[in-house]
Amino acid sequence: MTASPGRGLLHLAAAIDLPGAFEPRPHAELARLAERGALDFLTLDDSFGRPGPDALAVLARLAPVTGRIGLVPTVTTTHTEPFHVQAAVATLDWVSRGRAGWRPDVSTGEAEARLFGRRDAAPADRLWREAGEVAQVSRRLWDSWEDDAEIRDTATGRFIDREKLHYVDFKGDTFSVKGPSIVPRPPQGHPVIVVDATEPVARDTAARHADVALIRVAGPEHSAALRSELRAAAAAHGRDPDALRILAALTIDLGEGEYAAEPGHGGGGPRPSPHGPLYRGGPVDLADLIAAWHAHGAADGFHLTPLEPRRDLERLVNGTVPLLQHRALFRTFYPGTTLREHLGLARPANRYARTGASS
Repeated sequence: MTASPGRGLLHLAAAIDLPGAFEPRPHAELARLAERGALDFLTLDDSFGRPGPDALAVLARLAPVTGRIGLVPTVTTTHTEPFHVQAAVATLDWVSRGRAGWRPDVSTGEAEARLFGRRDAAPADRLWREAGEVAQVSRRLWDSWEDDAEIRDTATGRFIDREKLHYVDFKGDTFSVKGPSIVPRPPQGHPVIVVDATEPVARDTAARHADVALIRVAGPEHSAALRSELRAAAAAHGRDPDALRILAALTIDLGEGEYAAEPGHGGGGPRPSPHGPLYRGGPVDLADLIAAWHAHGAADGFHLTPLEPRRDLERLVNGTVPLLQHRALFRTFYPGTTLREHLGLARPANRYARTGASS
């Protein structure tokens, strides 16, 4: 079996969430395992509503112990300063040499608002509009340094060409930013933006701003319909829909090894669960499911959350991935070095360099 005409190779990503883990070693082991499988990127979830280490800081720690896989932390945009968010994500892109992404999320709970004490909780639709503005101003701030703005001329003592630094002068509904950034333009130009577009309230933000959209649905028909909806919405916002990667998000339980999938799973597809669609079966059945959904046009790839992180990620990498590679559906090596290259996304041009805006 070969890749469907016009669809190309599929994309695979995995979560490495380890509740209760505060040391880098277990996260590093999972990251290296995912990289051995040539996965596009890994994600690490985060929230103000539960204890745990900062996801962005953890993945910055993993950057030196990995070499190719993309690193995508969840970053909550509510109660945080957009200028600091973009600087932190840009720094992750620098320390990983162009492998950073980030997954904006919002905080709607009153208890989380009280942690900061600066404003009350707000409706989700308003917070997702704000998250979209954070994504928008982040891209402008990443462009506020042209790629060759650093001179580093010791003879003249000039570090920066100030003509190649630009104000962004952004004014949103809840914040304004003058700029420029304090971090030079990231290696990727714009680190990859990943948005969970499962809930309707987040879909407009995904269509406007995301490079990758995640959708948690239990069947290929629903996934294909939602993929078409997001692509159409992206086009309506003036974007090229082919520049938006849409990944079906599943929780996987590969505890049954090579045995047949539980009824309702495997060839029958995942089943709904309180945490989203759950697949339970073996690595072979999972490869069949992924191949079938991809051929159906249901998604450009899959984001998989292991139910038991070490066991299920190992079976994914050692079992499912080789089967997909054998069917010419998934890469056997990383053809490039950046996350954008893994995803087949171009490096964005700098908006200020194109327009010649004054600094």
